[in-house]
Amino acid sequence: MNRIYFLIITLSLALCSFAQSDRDFIRRGNRLMRDSLFDKAQVRYQKAIEADNANPQAHYNLGNALLFQSKGEEAMKEYEQAARMETNKIRKAKIYHNMGVVMQSAKQFDKAVAYYKNSLRNDPLNDETRYNYVLSLWQLKKNQSGGQDNQDQQKDDQGQDEKNQKDQQEQQKQQKENEQKQQEQPQPNQMSKENAEQMLNAAMQDEKATQEKIQKAQQQPQQKHLKKQW
Repeated sequence: MNRIYFLIITLSLALCSFAQSDRDFIRRGNRLMRDSLFDKAQVRYQKAIEADNANPQAHYNLGNALLFQSKGEEAMKEYEQAARMETNKIRKAKIYHNMGVVMQSAKQFDKAVAYYKNSLRNDPLNDETRYNYVLSLWQLKKNQSGGQDNQDQQKDDQGQDEKNQKDQQEQQKQQKENEQKQQEQPQPNQMSKENAEQMLNAAMQDEKATQEKIQKAQQQPQQKHLKKQW
């Protein structure tokens, strides 16, 4: 009878030890976090999750350990898990606050504003969250304003480019017209086609008149000239 009682007690203690092992891993992870041993703390929190995957604190702390190792994307997944499971408003506010920090660091200010809002809904008196919320909101508006300025600048640049292109086309057109006019006008050492034809016609008329004179002279009787004797 004593032996059976001993076995029951031993089994009961083992079950209690197993049920609290996730918390034990969390405590060990917290000590490692205070010593800035984030990679080792990560391992402890992962073991805590293996022991109890429904523990939101383990997911939240694991997210913090990942975030301190600049693993923002992985940290967000753990925060999302923790936010779904957490029921305590203050702890839930901390989860959303950290999610806002990740998005703010990634310059995704619209998402950061949304997470800070959720954090303030759960803990309206948190001044740090309120400050981050206002800062992210200002950064979002500035980013949007900067984007509009860039668009306006691009439009101005495009308009200027079109104007320059149009001016260049006008210059090319004017230059082409000037070249055509120069080709049509006779050059100092060069005659136009019309002038050449006029000169040719005049020469032909002169030649015709000359031929007529010669023929006329040949048709007249020749007169002998007497040489005077001495």
